[in-house]
Amino acid sequence: MGGMTTATTPDTHPLVEKHAADLDAAAAALAARSYFSRYPESPSPRVYGEGAAEQGKAAYEAHLGKPFAALADQPTDGTAVGDEVSPYGPVLGVTYPHLDVDAAVAAAEAAMPTWRDAGARVRAAVCLEVVDAINKRSFEMANAVMHTSGQPFVMSFQAAGPHAQDRALEAIVAGLVEQERVPASVVWEKPGKDRQGNPAPLRMQKDYRVVPRGLALVIGCNTFPTWNSYPGLFASLVTGNPVIVKPHPRAVLPLAISVDAARTVLREAGFDPALVQLAAEGDGEGLAKTLAERDEVTIIDYTGGPGFGGWLEENGAARGQLVYTEKAGVNTVVVDSTDNLRGVLGNLAFSLSLYSGQMCTTPQNVYVPRDGVDTDEGHLSFEEFGQRLGAAIGKLTGDDAKAVELLGATVNEGVRTNAASLGDLAQEAGGTVVLDSREVSHPAYPDAVVRAPGLVAIDASREDVYTRECFGPVTFLIGTASTEQSLAQFRDTVREHGAMTAAVYSTSEDVLDAAREAAADAGVALSENLTGQVFVNQTAAFSDYHGTGANPAANAAYVDAAFVANRFRVVTARRHV
Repeated sequence: MGGMTTATTPDTHPLVEKHAADLDAAAAALAARSYFSRYPESPSPRVYGEGAAEQGKAAYEAHLGKPFAALADQPTDGTAVGDEVSPYGPVLGVTYPHLDVDAAVAAAEAAMPTWRDAGARVRAAVCLEVVDAINKRSFEMANAVMHTSGQPFVMSFQAAGPHAQDRALEAIVAGLVEQERVPASVVWEKPGKDRQGNPAPLRMQKDYRVVPRGLALVIGCNTFPTWNSYPGLFASLVTGNPVIVKPHPRAVLPLAISVDAARTVLREAGFDPALVQLAAEGDGEGLAKTLAERDEVTIIDYTGGPGFGGWLEENGAARGQLVYTEKAGVNTVVVDSTDNLRGVLGNLAFSLSLYSGQMCTTPQNVYVPRDGVDTDEGHLSFEEFGQRLGAAIGKLTGDDAKAVELLGATVNEGVRTNAASLGDLAQEAGGTVVLDSREVSHPAYPDAVVRAPGLVAIDASREDVYTRECFGPVTFLIGTASTEQSLAQFRDTVREHGAMTAAVYSTSEDVLDAAREAAADAGVALSENLTGQVFVNQTAAFSDYHGTGANPAANAAYVDAAFVANRFRVVTARRHV
């Protein structure tokens, strides 16, 4: 299909030499868990070039109101889908070819042998070339993500662009490292003697061949369409598996751009572009379930709600599929004491406000002892701590024009309902509204619904309320009898309901030790005393694991060995020498 050329021999391809040093540097960073970033996060023209931002916006606008022609060569049933509306108001009007599933599956399977036989180094180099191609479209991507997810522009550029691209490279290198643990060929020798007692070792030639599991399916989400999809996409692709990408129907364009870049590079590198295909669907169509039930699908990566995620895990296990999920959770902060109150309040206010709390890593439950906390500004009661945190949020988000660049727009009606009903929620929980979720006016997009975070104070006894995920700009200040109870509630809640992040603030080493033990028991990553420019809801590729796979919020981690190693198997051929 689409410009196929003669297959390369294993691990020989022009891109291998081009990217050898890059792959080795990334592998060294992965082993050391050190700082590494191939793709600059600053959208400055000094980094990406004069005119890059304008060209990217023009490329985005060129997609609007017309078919996405770059994917017209995919197998299609002749219909088109697409009804994306920006959370900022405008209708995108982009339509996408609807996949002919039978033909797409057949094309993917036909493309797999040549990709498999190319070898791990070739696949890794081609995958890196894909990510480089995506990076060149970062401003186009930023606009696409902004107007499908509601992220503010700079966040869209960073999180959906360079940060997602670094996570993609991390998955590529992790997959390459695991494949290269297996030697291509060895001579196996077992010491022995002949009947006369002379040395006569038994010798065999053993050849080891990495083979893919089969067709992979990536199911994208609305809020982080690239960041959450790239790890699974590139982990499967680098290990030899063709991939069908099924975007959220309200966030198709970012993944359409990504698939277009992948197919273009694959074609130019001499491989079948059917190795990566986009499965756009109409809202409510249920295409993800249809694809997940295909016998040919062996690997599924999913980000989204726990209902369908749980079904995928259960159904996948019954079908022998590998299913990697990231679902909902209740992220937690335990406040015990601090010697930098301003730093704590500023850090928490930013963490709660970023993208209006619409991140899988945003804190929801903040445990504070009812008798208060000791700080460098004196002892604060539970109520006083809540008032100070509310004031910090109000100061950070008080200017509408500045606030929208941090808050973005609310992504759906569920988030808007959660934000608008804090009074009812407090009444239901027998609590009080410490800070209502203020509606913010967007100066450039009057139809955007923008909400600043709200705080509701409730008692630790109301587990029926705060153990549910309340997605969006809603935070519970939970009064406990003591820090010991805070830690116990944190541990038990995360064990049962899951979390992607946790944080603790304390000047006591004993409390910090207890928090580490609680986090280990709960299976969640812990941030301690963050008061600067590192926030609990951010993770760094090549150093931080995103999720652990050890609690109900996710059964996998970006990007550990377990995330990549089972996507391929090893087949041995042996013979006497």
